[in-house]
Order: sequence, then structure tokens, then C-alpha cells
Amino acid sequence: MTRKRAAIASVAAGAVIAVVTPWMLTGPASTVPLHTVALGPFERQIVAEGNLEAAEATPVTAPIDAQGQLKVAWLVPDGTRVKKDDVVVRFDPTEMERSLRDGESDRTTADSRIAGSRAETGGVIKNLERDSDMARHELAAADRFRMDDPEVFSRQEIIRSDIDRGLAQKRIDTSDSVRTIRQGVAEVDLELLGIERRKAGIAIDRAKKGLEALEIRAPHDGILVYKRDWRGDTTKVGDTVWPGEPVAEIPDLATMQARVYVLEADAGGLAPGLAANVVVEAHPERAFGAKIKKVDTLAKRRTGWIPVQYFGTTLALDATDAAVMKPGQRVRAVLALDRQEQTISIPRNAVFDKDGQAIVYKKHGSTFDATPVTLGPAAVGRVVIAKGLSKGDVIALRDPDVAGAPGDAPDKSGGGPMVGGSR
Repeated sequence: MTRKRAAIASVAAGAVIAVVTPWMLTGPASTVPLHTVALGPFERQIVAEGNLEAAEATPVTAPIDAQGQLKVAWLVPDGTRVKKDDVVVRFDPTEMERSLRDGESDRTTADSRIAGSRAETGGVIKNLERDSDMARHELAAADRFRMDDPEVFSRQEIIRSDIDRGLAQKRIDTSDSVRTIRQGVAEVDLELLGIERRKAGIAIDRAKKGLEALEIRAPHDGILVYKRDWRGDTTKVGDTVWPGEPVAEIPDLATMQARVYVLEADAGGLAPGLAANVVVEAHPERAFGAKIKKVDTLAKRRTGWIPVQYFGTTLALDATDAAVMKPGQRVRAVLALDRQEQTISIPRNAVFDKDGQAIVYKKHGSTFDATPVTLGPAAVGRVVIAKGLSKGDVIALRDPDVAGAPGDAPDKSGGGPMVGGSR
């Protein structure tokens, strides 16, 4: 029994020696997982969500002839199929009727003031003309019976006669001057009153046209889709809109597009012409090819109180399936950015930071050299090396200066663990 136990102990010791010996003989370098650099395709994919919309649509707007805001009194439900000239929205006529009454009252007041001003001005002018006529008669009498002969009249009578004659002339001049001024003032007053009357007339005309245009009719056949505000709400009964403001639209269902929103942090490299795939959430079994058509210039919030900003992006679909696609449906898009057919990309955990410089550990024989590299675009788990590595280079997937587990094995396949990490 003792010999049997000794034999088993001897075999176990030999097994331990067999496992440990290679690491002990070749050193720590043999335990570092490796990656062989190769050229291959690279693509950064991001996911964005949004809604379907028509590429072309006919706007349905509030009547521009209305005065002031319009209150919605009735409307057809969102998504209703309508025919040409069907009434889709009716507005409350109360404000229009009040504007019409106010305009008629203002015009009546202006007419009364114009008549009163003309009557008053006419009376004043007649009085001034009468005063002028009386002064002319007095001047004529003073000229006829002028006392200017010193042999017949006393000096006092001669002076009084000259004074009477001068006073009559002054009265004539004053009456004529006041009449001219009064006539000018009256004309200005009448012009101002005329402006007020015309303003009242314009208000009446607008109110009448507004009362005639308190309905919105469908411009052609189609599905009516109401506009949505920043909260995603549509127009409803009781809301107010301005004249000419878009209320809804009738989309052309023959050509659809997707409006998606990309996080500001993921929008690097976002540009028109890049490829994408779009899946309608109601039909996840099918994906539609697309291309980026337009990217908004500025990032904006989708929800006012959440400080997360997105770039609105319009995707032109390669094909439209009317049986599957409807305006407003939610979609999920995968956008392909920074696509390169032949480039060097390595696992992110093979890149290290040393004194602010990105480096990799390149294998030379049984040692590793810290090699500076220039990083390019990065995706989940991989990063492009723009400069510093060549095809066929072998790099470490962990810091070779840090001891690893004896059981670590080299990566002979040229691949590497796809793990995340920061540059």
C-alpha cells in the first residue's frame, strides 16, 4: 500500500512539472495573448429611431383671410381617408362675428364724425366769410367817406378815419387767414377720419371673408395626417391656430421616407449618401435599404425638459411598400458610418495609454516594443489604426509587463476578444 501511494504521488508531481515547465522555461511572453494584424473591412454602425413620413405632401393650412387666431370647433380624426373638397376642419365663428360687429360700429362712428366735422367746419367758414364781407363793406365805406382834407376835417377826425380804414383791412386779412387755416385743418381732420373709416372697412371685409372661410376642405383625395408639435401632440378641438398656419397634410403614399434621430455623441461622420437599413417596428421581419438624404445642421432636443440632443436625419428609402408602410409608423434604422473596405482595425483592448500617447505592444522575437499609433474611427470592440501598424505585425492583447495566468494561450487565429474600452 505504501509503494502504491508513492507511485501515485510520483505521477502527480510529474504532471505538475509537465504543465509548469513550458512557462518556466520560455518566460512570461508565452502567456500573453497575441493578435496578428490584417487588412479587412471596417464599419461603425449606429441605431436611430423615428417615424415614417411621406417624401411629398400637400399642406392643409388655416385660411389666410381670417383675422387673428382661429379656434378649432370640429375636425375629422387623424388618419381619416378623405375625398377632394371634404370638410376636414371647422373653426368657431364667434371671434369673426365680433370683429364684424366691431368693424361696422367703427365705420358708423367714423361716418358720424366725418359728417359732424364737415358741418362744424362749414359753419365756421361761413362765419369767417361773413366777417370778411362786413370788413370789406366797412373798408369801402371808409374809402368813400375818407376824411383826409385838413382844410375841412380836424386832425383828430383824419387820424380816426385812417385808424378805421386800417382796422377794416386787418379784419379782412385776419378773416381770410383764419379761413384758410381752418380749411386746412378741416381737410386734415377729414383725411384722418377717412383713414379710420377705411380701416373699419378693411376689418369688415376681412371678417366677412373669414366667416366665408371658416372651413378647411381637402385639396385632393388621400389620408389626412395632422401636424405634431414638439411634444408629439396633434391639433385638437379648442386649440387655436394662426391664419395660414399648417394644420395637417395629405401625404403622397407612393414615396415614403424615414425621419430618424441620431444621438449627438454618435453623429460623427453622419453625412448624406451613406447607407442604412430601416425596419418598420410593426413588420420586423423585413428590412428596407435606404440612404441618408439630409442631416439637420443643428442638434436639438426631442423632449423639451430632457437635455439630450439629437441630429434629425432624413432617410430616402430604396423602395416603398404601401401595404406595409403608413405615415407616422415607428421605425428603427441602422446607419453605416466610417465604412472602409481595406483597413487595419484591432481590438480596443490592444491599445494602451502611455503618457497621453496611444500605443500598442508589437512583438519582436521574444520581447514586445511599445509602439505609438494614430487612432482612426472606432466601433464597439474595435478601432482603426491610421498609422503605426502594418499588415502581418503581431501585437499583444494585454500589457506584457503585467504577469498573466499560466494557462493563457496565444491567439493563433489572428482574432482577438471584441471588448469595449475607451481610446
